[in-house]
Amino acid sequence: MITITPAAAEQIRKSAQQNKTQGMALRIAATRNQDNSIHYGMGFDDAKENDTVISSTQIKVIVSADSAELLKNTVVDFVELEPDKFEFIFMNPNDPDYKQPE
Repeated sequence: MITITPAAAEQIRKSAQQNKTQGMALRIAATRNQDNSIHYGMGFDDAKENDTVISSTQIKVIVSADSAELLKNTVVDFVELEPDKFEFIFMNPNDPDYKQPE
């Protein structure tokens, strides 16, 4: 369903440690915007009824039933977009703005 790259997993663990949320799962959410693009959100949370819980690169990930279809086959990575500017990116084949790597 969702793949967390090793670079993203490392940053997620660092964030959990800094925010004292070790042991909590990472919730990833997605909603479709009016222009058909997808908006993403992430945060540490506890699982709720009807959530899907998976593990990727030793990161426990929670996805709500509403977000599951939008996030199908998504890869989350942590990359340097500009010198010294790192961000999480979502490589999602369900997003019309996503361009498959060649």
